[in-house]
Amino acid sequence: MLRQQTRRSGIAVLAVLLAAAPVGAKGLADNLSRGAVELQSTGPLAFGPEGILFIGDPLGAAVFAIETTDTKGSTIADVQAAKLDSKIADLLGTTPKGILVNDIAVHPLSGSVYVSVSRGRGPDAQPVILRLEPSGSLREVNLKDVKFAKAALAKPVEGKKRQEVITGIKYLDGKVYVAGLSNEEFASTLRSIPFPFTEKGNVAGVGIYHGSHGRFETASPVRTFTPYEINGQAHLLAAYTCTPLVKIPVAELKDGAKVKGTTIAELGNHNRPLDIVVYQKDGKDYLLIANNSRGVMKVSTEGIGSIEPITARVKDTAGLKYETVAGLKGVEQLDRLDATRAVLLVRNADGLNLQTIPLP
Repeated sequence: MLRQQTRRSGIAVLAVLLAAAPVGAKGLADNLSRGAVELQSTGPLAFGPEGILFIGDPLGAAVFAIETTDTKGSTIADVQAAKLDSKIADLLGTTPKGILVNDIAVHPLSGSVYVSVSRGRGPDAQPVILRLEPSGSLREVNLKDVKFAKAALAKPVEGKKRQEVITGIKYLDGKVYVAGLSNEEFASTLRSIPFPFTEKGNVAGVGIYHGSHGRFETASPVRTFTPYEINGQAHLLAAYTCTPLVKIPVAELKDGAKVKGTTIAELGNHNRPLDIVVYQKDGKDYLLIANNSRGVMKVSTEGIGSIEPITARVKDTAGLKYETVAGLKGVEQLDRLDATRAVLLVRNADGLNLQTIPLP
């Protein structure tokens, strides 16, 4: 029974931390300045308290926080959008081949889906943030006159890997966590920046044992991650290419630290994780991970605090148990809509479609 209660708290306690506003009686938006957000690119998205949207700008080596002003509705409806790429292309005056969807994030109050889009390809692509409302209305998010804050990232990687300066963003307990690559010896980096970006953040290098490769690595970036509490301590659960799943204690992410993550699963080689969420079903906690070649995985967190770390080469899979969710094909992005539903960005022969499903 105690073990089951601990699992329940993994999400419940973090939900409190995610919602916390560490600025006293003032709202978070009161700490933002009004002006124009100058994005060089659009990458990962994440939401914090009060519907604050965090936007990763890899080319600009910065994270922006903007006030969205979306309001809480009485209910959150399913979100459906067939041929979303065609709708986006029509709005931006181009073709589906002329856009790239980088990420989606569900607004926790309104249920609107925010979409990170590049109009065009390469470094000259135009960065755009769009909002798809539950009603089906698609519109561009105002970035010209909005309350915002900016956090510049020091020592970003340059050259061909510049887009990997930011590979993921999450808000937790008053800080914004940013995964990506730096130009340091431990190139794989996790940054923790106090919000609303009035203080200097910490930059920690992260190394992991990669079971599929059979070696310790410090240069491969986190591809996607999510906060999760283990034995009363906040952790980040991070997935890497080919496909280690790693737990990283938040308390160890100090400035200048060289942190060794604990590999708790190998989910198969020749695979890249695309997105991850954590949820609860029937009193147990699970991870839902979208992958580019191994489908959507439902990973049990049973025993996550005591599982034996992977420290030797793994031929295929090992560690935490998972199942591949039948029927979910072509999923490129996902996010929780609420406690029981998820929104998926799915690619099929018709293009990109947005759909809502019950969490499996």
